[in-house]
Amino acid sequence: MDASVSPKASLSATFETDVRELVTAKYVRAANASDGVAGVQPSFVVEPGSEQEVAKVLKLANAAGLAVIPRGGGTKLEWGNPPARADVILSTARLNRVLEHAWADLTVSVEAGCTIGKLQETLAKHGQRLALDALWPESATVGGVLSTNDSGVLRLRFGSLRDLVIGVTVALADGTVASSGGKVVKNVAGYDLPKLVTGAFGTLAVITRAIFRLHPLPRDTRTISCVTPNVAEAQRLVLAIQNSKLAHAALQICCGTEMQPRADVLLEGTEAGLPDQAVQLKVMASEARQGDATREVWKARQEIHSGTEKDQRCFAVAKFATLQAEIADAVELIGKVAGPGMSWTVVAEATGIGWVRIGGEVVDIVGVLRRVREWLEERGGSLVILHRPAGMVELDAWGRAGDALPVMQAVKRQFDPGGTLNPGRFVGGI
Repeated sequence: MDASVSPKASLSATFETDVRELVTAKYVRAANASDGVAGVQPSFVVEPGSEQEVAKVLKLANAAGLAVIPRGGGTKLEWGNPPARADVILSTARLNRVLEHAWADLTVSVEAGCTIGKLQETLAKHGQRLALDALWPESATVGGVLSTNDSGVLRLRFGSLRDLVIGVTVALADGTVASSGGKVVKNVAGYDLPKLVTGAFGTLAVITRAIFRLHPLPRDTRTISCVTPNVAEAQRLVLAIQNSKLAHAALQICCGTEMQPRADVLLEGTEAGLPDQAVQLKVMASEARQGDATREVWKARQEIHSGTEKDQRCFAVAKFATLQAEIADAVELIGKVAGPGMSWTVVAEATGIGWVRIGGEVVDIVGVLRRVREWLEERGGSLVILHRPAGMVELDAWGRAGDALPVMQAVKRQFDPGGTLNPGRFVGGI
């Protein structure tokens, strides 16, 4: 071997040659600037065409000591910490089929690269849906949504992704293809791999396909917004609705620097039954300014990430979790610690999970996020940074790891002992 060629460069060249033979040269290319992950530049982009090819690519990369970054639609690549290494982008773009819609059993089997939008369109033909309101559904893929555990306000009624996924097939770093779960909703035998890889940020395995439980599409829907004098009143109303007999599917509180607090309620049912539901709601919310709203209000979580034309300055986005009864306290703290000249917007669910956008100078943003994170963690909550402005390196994306970190590290060693998959991106530098 030429002494001027480093061992890593030699391994990379061997990997590139082997992977071109595997997936053909058409689906291997040099990475460009747009393929960067949180400021870290990879060398290759590979698009396998089957889960067997995914497994073989992983085995080759693992043997060469190359770090692999799984990528679906690329909508959430900035979430988490920057990777410690990034050599290969493994794209699931070609794994995009809905494999089997067992509509009579209310289940679907789908490849990881299928977008949520395409999946929902397929299910809707039989009057069904995956009860999930993921961000950017036209681009976000099944595998990416599962890996980041992205779900919104519908979790109040239908549960989180861990409740909806009942089976997965994954490729491990050593080239093993493993499956767990099944096509029936009550399948609980064996190791719960679906729940384990959901929210693991691709650090344990690459999801190649998933099986979900489904729900019928609602016959009719109605959204009612209630503007309240303060966020405490919005919280009181949301908790009262949650404890009532209303057939609500989603609840959220929206507020911000230039926004009066508002509680949004999604009712799902029949055309005949919804008016009575609306009457009951209006009695409960008699102190608020009420009115019907369009479904656009449920895009508030997505707008947190994009902002408005008036708010395109330096900003950060974070996801927080707290007790349901402390949502108002958390919001009031954000408003208190955000200094003059700063802006903030919060969208919070009745479950106690929320999203906050903070605009201002980088040093001020860091101060607000640090103070809010400390307050939340003291109460058993958390704050995870999803988007950070350039130059904001002081804060870890995840915050305090907690007592579970040794267990998480042990699981990582079991699944990916070489640290091939998304190294450094998850909690505690996993």
